[in-house]
Amino acid sequence: MSSADVLAAVDRDCDRFLAELKDYLRIPSISTDPEYAGEVERCSDFVAERMREAGLEAEIIRGEGHPIVFGEWLGAEGRPTLLFYGHYDVQPVDPVEEWRHPPFEPTVEGTNLVARGATDDKGQSFAHLKAVGAMLGERGELPVNVKFIVEGEEECGGEAIDAYVRADAGERLACDAVVISDSSMIGPGQPSLLYGLRGLSYMELEVLGPNRDLHSGTFGGAVENPLNALGGILASLKDSDGRILIPGFYDTVRPLEAWEREEMSKLPHDDADYAADVGVEALHGEPGYTTRERTGARPTCDVHGVWGGYQAPGAKTVLPARGGAKVSMRLVPDQDPQEIAALFAAHVQAAAPAGTRVEVRTLSSAEPVLVDATGPLVEAAMAAMADVWGSVPLRVREGGSIPIVSTFADILKVPILLLGFGLADDRLHSPNEKFTISHFFDGIRSTVRLLDRVGEID
Repeated sequence: MSSADVLAAVDRDCDRFLAELKDYLRIPSISTDPEYAGEVERCSDFVAERMREAGLEAEIIRGEGHPIVFGEWLGAEGRPTLLFYGHYDVQPVDPVEEWRHPPFEPTVEGTNLVARGATDDKGQSFAHLKAVGAMLGERGELPVNVKFIVEGEEECGGEAIDAYVRADAGERLACDAVVISDSSMIGPGQPSLLYGLRGLSYMELEVLGPNRDLHSGTFGGAVENPLNALGGILASLKDSDGRILIPGFYDTVRPLEAWEREEMSKLPHDDADYAADVGVEALHGEPGYTTRERTGARPTCDVHGVWGGYQAPGAKTVLPARGGAKVSMRLVPDQDPQEIAALFAAHVQAAAPAGTRVEVRTLSSAEPVLVDATGPLVEAAMAAMADVWGSVPLRVREGGSIPIVSTFADILKVPILLLGFGLADDRLHSPNEKFTISHFFDGIRSTVRLLDRVGEID
């Protein structure tokens, strides 16, 4: 089926689509910070209204956690159903002083749109909705049925949507495939189809010592300093080569298949360019693996934040009563997040010196996932991307985590089409996050072609 009519409508309405995306990005929907709860709620209203304007029946599902927005159009009787997933919440903006412009005032810089949430995931997932709206506006119907589920907790654990999908058990969410655009392409002009995502165990530990802050001259040398202890605990997690030292951590890691290593070796990559882009003189990681393998298919352990003691200007000589850190571990098949969290807690407790005690909390977790990247729906998706981008997508594994993917795979048991429109240098989770404006429009065009391609499947 030709998509020329709808693609012409997309071309005609590009300015309007970009203006609407800017309005979306102006809402500071930071899900992890309770102070922004009202803005998260406002953002869910925005998404629901845009769904209705596109021609979908939409509702806001409220319960525990932030709202979930659900929309659907089911007028293609007997045809396949695609479920589009996205998230409207965003990461915090710290350090705000490093932004070139206010993070929630979208700014065009050359070919890019700069704002928090531009690529992760407002811009990418909004492309799906604009495509459906353009097709309904131009034709009055779709070649397939569509459902949308857009959540507000992906950046803080995704507990609400996980519970909703499991409770639904594939009834309202029944579909033939899930479509997710919340990832990066290989590079400009080279799309990818993800078949693997790493999981996550995100931990917080707090080292407790004396019952109050102590004068370091009076008590130093006699009382264990919790920050000294914390430093030793964190140092015990990995060796100098980057290998994780938690006992049992690698026991269930599924080795990379020979074909996977061969495919990864063919992906365009240059270590020198990679290092230059992030501003480091050398790369570091687990011996025996390439950078592509380390970042997409091997587990990690990283410290994300450390606190405790005196941090204001000048000097204050105290032994702090407590100190803490946030640590995450990216996981690969067949590592279980709960088992890894337990191993982490046991290691941390064993590493704590006498005179201290450690409290360990799990902040969030996600299962690693491998999806089937074969079959008619997958082929239709790859053809649709090739129609727009000029290249057939390469099958790759991604280092990040999208917590709901494993739940969709477990409950819905349908293909999951992970088709990203972003780029690796989009600075997601960092200051000056960006999204290439042409990728937003090509994401809309790709979704139009996807709808028509799937509609052609017998």
